[in-house]
Amino acid sequence: FCRVDPYGFERPEDFDYASYEAFFSRYLVVLTRRAIKWSKLLKGNNSIQKSLKVKRYIRKGIPNEHRALIWMIVSGAQTNMEQNPGYYHRLLEGEKNDKLLEAIKTDMNRTFPDNVKFRKTADPCLQHALYNVLVAYGHHNKAVGYCQGMNFIAGYLILITKNEEESFWLLDALIGRILPDYYSPAMLGLKTDQEVLGELVKMKVPAVAELMERHGVMWTLVVSRWFICLFIDILPVETVLRIWDCLFYEGSKIIFRVALTLIKQHQAFILEATNFPDICEKFKQITKGTFVTECHSFMQKIFTDPGSLSMATVNKLRETCREKLLSQG
Repeated sequence: FCRVDPYGFERPEDFDYASYEAFFSRYLVVLTRRAIKWSKLLKGNNSIQKSLKVKRYIRKGIPNEHRALIWMIVSGAQTNMEQNPGYYHRLLEGEKNDKLLEAIKTDMNRTFPDNVKFRKTADPCLQHALYNVLVAYGHHNKAVGYCQGMNFIAGYLILITKNEEESFWLLDALIGRILPDYYSPAMLGLKTDQEVLGELVKMKVPAVAELMERHGVMWTLVVSRWFICLFIDILPVETVLRIWDCLFYEGSKIIFRVALTLIKQHQAFILEATNFPDICEKFKQITKGTFVTECHSFMQKIFTDPGSLSMATVNKLRETCREKLLSQG
């Protein structure tokens, strides 16, 4: 058995190879079929227009060989990169903020210690690319600078694109447009969205919302890493990439769909909790096991289980939650 997965992550000691093999042999058939369909759709030219067909294709998963290209196109990163030739390299050559460099350096060895490609001994060692992308981004978006969590996201982007400049523009698409205000110093957008999830759970899984309230568990305690790291290190790699496929195309409501599906699917299990630490433990457990490993069926569930969830609903809830947070100071 391979101790390291295709993305360079070492598998944990207790990794269940048997059930993974069983899943992957089935998933490989899906991947092969999707790859043929995508090749036909792209017909050798590197562009697609947004359409219902493309959305359907993306929900069913982008083959790895096309992933970087499709993410770049549908997120708007490609257009931005083409309109700003040489910008990324100018950021790296320009004046630097020492405090920012120090903060980024501190996090280098903490980024994916379980990934062989990010080790100092690796050749090439992806830490260099990661450092460059984060330094460039910190100088490009001074309001954000650098914030913990961004290193993991940039690291994943580098693993998929294998290209610094593309990773930079995808990071910009995520932080600048798709995730409103998650990484600014006050993290207002992040706090708001955790409250929004709480409101959505009240609407869609009221028994769990009631349990949380009864034991005084704040949502931020159990889901903040889901939002900050966009499910990195929470869910299996393949599942995270499938979530990101949709995130780049459909925007931040995908995060709510994933969170609601995890909660709804494990409602009975969560409701067994009888105290505060118990609830926190249950939330750790629901992100493990075959339900999340089987990424193809999992992704079908995120579009059916939570029921309808429009961006208008999300934005309306964001407004009220943000106002509430601001009034609390």
